[in-house]
Amino acid sequence: MSNSLSPFLLTGVLLVALSATSCAAVSDASPQSTGNPSAVATSPALPVDEKARELLPENIRAAGVLRVASDPTYAPFEYFDTDNKTMIGWDIDFTDAVGAMLGLKIEHVPATFDTILPGLASGKYDMAASFFSVTPEREKIVDFVQYINSGSGVAVLIGNPHKITMDPVTMCGRTIAGQKGSIQSMAILPAFSTKCTDAGHEPVNIQNFPSQSDANLALVSGRVDGVAADSVTLAYQAKEANGKFELAKGEDYQPEPIGLALNKNSGLKAAVTEAVRDVLSSDHYQAISEKWGVPDSVLVRADVLAAK
Repeated sequence: MSNSLSPFLLTGVLLVALSATSCAAVSDASPQSTGNPSAVATSPALPVDEKARELLPENIRAAGVLRVASDPTYAPFEYFDTDNKTMIGWDIDFTDAVGAMLGLKIEHVPATFDTILPGLASGKYDMAASFFSVTPEREKIVDFVQYINSGSGVAVLIGNPHKITMDPVTMCGRTIAGQKGSIQSMAILPAFSTKCTDAGHEPVNIQNFPSQSDANLALVSGRVDGVAADSVTLAYQAKEANGKFELAKGEDYQPEPIGLALNKNSGLKAAVTEAVRDVLSSDHYQAISEKWGVPDSVLVRADVLAAK
């Protein structure tokens, strides 16, 4: 890219590119929680952290509301309840807890994933909670406050007929699906394919689909041999698929920080970091994870924010 691009144009280009690199739902039906959604109140009775509240920008503190955008297609983190208008999920409960710590009401705003970062940059939203991977490229555009750590997995048909594992060599010559624009389709699967060709094997045949739901349907119908996405959501959706697919064996690939996204000019990072630290230290963090079936292995300690 030429250095003659203006900063404004460069920011716009990066936003368009980066907003597409995340995950979306992997379901072939509207998901229902396999956890226990009634176990924790949506609006937690958590005490206000006055130190965190004092760090809020005056306009936010006066308004009393924090607008949080999420793409409601990614169970168990954010998706529509049976009324098709109320967002529920782990991220919803977590950000409600952050709001409680700040003494703010959370207004959950549904948005398509590729519009969230541009909307955040334009001031349409105050915060974004849509399971964003924290990457150096994104950090050029928005601020992040980490709250979880998760890696990628591969879903295969039940019984794993092609013997695929998280070892890339087992995917050589196989057709593996990913959501178009996702980290899996743009970076991880190409890296796996390169490992195959470097070892003298056939490359991975990468098939990109408009949504993760489409990729999932391709797996169930036998058009692809596997689907790459975030492992936690794949595991959740496997339960929802009534035994149609399962996670391939092996360690998650490249676990990375997942964070709340904030406009760099919002002045919110200090207050949100303090509130997130409070939630990570509370029993509520563990409780909502048990509620939504999110494993302990991806949870983080409050001290991950010590140097932020």
